[in-house]
Amino acid sequence: MGRRRSTDRAAVEVNTGVAELVPDPDRAGSWTLLLDGAPQSHVDLTDPTHLEFEYVRRLGAAIDLLAPAGAPLRLLHLGGGALTLPRYVAATRPGSTQRVCEVDGALVELVRRELPWPPNPRLRVRVADAREALTGLRDASIDIVVADVFAGARTPAHLTSVEFAAEVARVLRPTGWYLANIADGPPLRHARRQVATVRSVLPKAALVGDAAVLRGRRFGNLVLLAGRSTPPVPELTRRVSGDWFPGRVLAGEELIRFTGGAPVVHDTDATDSAPPPAGIFSVDR
Repeated sequence: MGRRRSTDRAAVEVNTGVAELVPDPDRAGSWTLLLDGAPQSHVDLTDPTHLEFEYVRRLGAAIDLLAPAGAPLRLLHLGGGALTLPRYVAATRPGSTQRVCEVDGALVELVRRELPWPPNPRLRVRVADAREALTGLRDASIDIVVADVFAGARTPAHLTSVEFAAEVARVLRPTGWYLANIADGPPLRHARRQVATVRSVLPKAALVGDAAVLRGRRFGNLVLLAGRSTPPVPELTRRVSGDWFPGRVLAGEELIRFTGGAPVVHDTDATDSAPPPAGIFSVDR
């Protein structure tokens, strides 16, 4: 594609669809990555600590709070996109070891070429299916697993089951955490089942989201934190309630009520997450 001006827009066929790079008209040096029209990532090439999407800010807040500030961690990112969170962690927790698994090799090369991340021997990107990548990791070797995997704006079925969650739990250290981006809308059937499924293997959990999404009034993103120790609910509540778009945190009995007795998902009955409503995504052309 050659050198692009700050106003250029690029559309390229990749393995999983059509990827577009859209310049942010309000923030110089920033770009939104879309895949088949659905926003996948937003990156600021001059400031990796800027997180534009609200669900990514919630993931970033969780990472900030799950270990002492600045302490290096071992992270596994399932789903790469434009590497927004890996760039953020590299800037805020220098010395962290990060593996990124992205199934679309052509997308990885597009991002590497057009939105390059700073050279970092501790940040490695692998072209692989998320679940297959897990199976090759040692037990208790990762501090945080971040799952943000979508195909056609839906989470693939094989990444929603208790067997998948058990693999995540296996690779986490005893104090480790699983962070997942869950997209769903009324009646939140997928989100409730995901909380029940993950909590069956990582019982200490919290769910973060917009109040309207949590109440099943509209489609949106929810961030699930799950581990074997108590999550930092008060600190996380303060962070998300002070966001540009304030959110809520459900934990304890509130989270149990949210789950509402939803069944655990197994490989034999797993399905892709619910599709988003038509026309929900809009990025200025």
